[in-house]
Amino acid sequence: MNETVTSSNRFAPFLEDLAAASTAAIMPHFRQGFDVDNKLDTGFDPVTIADRDGETAMRALINSTFPDHGILGEEHGPEKLDADHVWVLDPIDGTRAFITGLPTWGTLIGLRTAGTPSLGMMVQPFIGERFAGDCRQAWYRGPQGTRTLSARRCSRLEDASIFTTTPVLFSETERTAFDRIEASARLSRYGTDCYAYCMVAAGHGDAVIESGLQAYDIVALVPIIEGAGGVVTTWTGGSPSEGGRILASGDPRLHDRLLKELSRV
Repeated sequence: MNETVTSSNRFAPFLEDLAAASTAAIMPHFRQGFDVDNKLDTGFDPVTIADRDGETAMRALINSTFPDHGILGEEHGPEKLDADHVWVLDPIDGTRAFITGLPTWGTLIGLRTAGTPSLGMMVQPFIGERFAGDCRQAWYRGPQGTRTLSARRCSRLEDASIFTTTPVLFSETERTAFDRIEASARLSRYGTDCYAYCMVAAGHGDAVIESGLQAYDIVALVPIIEGAGGVVTTWTGGSPSEGGRILASGDPRLHDRLLKELSRV
């Protein structure tokens, strides 16, 4: 299916430029030999040359094209966060998948305007997929053509398919709440990182429940979910712009049901 999808957001075409720049920097390393560094003294938070080079390429393009814009990136820190427009970058969301050769990672390119997520794209260059949105609409470009994304209707938890990257990341009380939800849901899937949010936007799943997210983990995904008709908030119904405990749902009725469970944590 091929549709003509255009966005009223004037920065939307620039997403494609940033996607191309990050892809050129990252893909030479995927499934190739590279060193894996650990950001933590205790525990394991991997980072690679592909993460660093991907963000460096996007930063260079932003700074040369929009020098008055700010940047918040996972690997190289903040620049001009008081700017009206701030690009929020995660060159490889799902580095654990990347280093184990799995194609369930993605490059997250988000834009916050006046502090609010306004534009976003998830790029999976190995598969050749791009999911994007501007809060009003969302679209897909990839091997299956170009089409508008639309979240599916699912009001009952008992009918829902839910995602989380791994319940190991939850605290004890958070895990209890998730386990209670999982026991009532029709299906749960782990290990999907940013892909889970895109599958909700595409109508293949119904909700994502995560904790401990940073801004660069979620800002790019909010305009995609919202553009497809879904909802993204914190577990207490607040703004997801700074990360934290995040709930994304394709159906607002399911979102309300899940908030009742999660807001008690």
